Amino acid sequence: MQTLYHTLAALHIDTDEVEHDPVTTVEAAQFVKTLIDGVGVKNLLLRNSRDDYYLAMLDESKRADLKELARILRSGRLSFANAEQLHDTLGLEPDSVTPLAVINDADHAVTVLIDRTLIGKRLLVHPLTNTKTMAINYDDLIRFLDATNHPPTLF
Repeated sequence: MQTLYHTLAALHIDTDEVEHDPVTTVEAAQFVKTLIDGVGVKNLLLRNSRDDYYLAMLDESKRADLKELARILRSGRLSFANAEQLHDTLGLEPDSVTPLAVINDADHAVTVLIDRTLIGKRLLVHPLTNTKTMAINYDDLIRFLDATNHPPTLF
């Protein structure tokens, strides 16, 4: 986790962060918005049959349409990655998926997908653990993703 904070500091990215009990669902995370200002997001690690991995980030109120994402990506059927795949690709435990985890993806195996409705917003994401929430501005997240060689695709 030190590498994450080091990278954010090196990029001069200011964030706010709060610590809390572990959250495992969007519903359970609602209280966090009383502690820190920002838009809640869903982060999903998806894969296709060719083992192409996608980290999809969307507004917490939206339902992920995997068929539509597969059509946009021309990737074939998408499914959720399992706990082992999550650990192997991003070094994360379940319920901690975050776009910041691409810092652990040295092989660049994961393509980041971001919902266009998040452009320009202050986003609430986990800093590699579901016991903390970090607020980061959209433009700063894009700079971070670019710096880690994970330029996002908008959908």
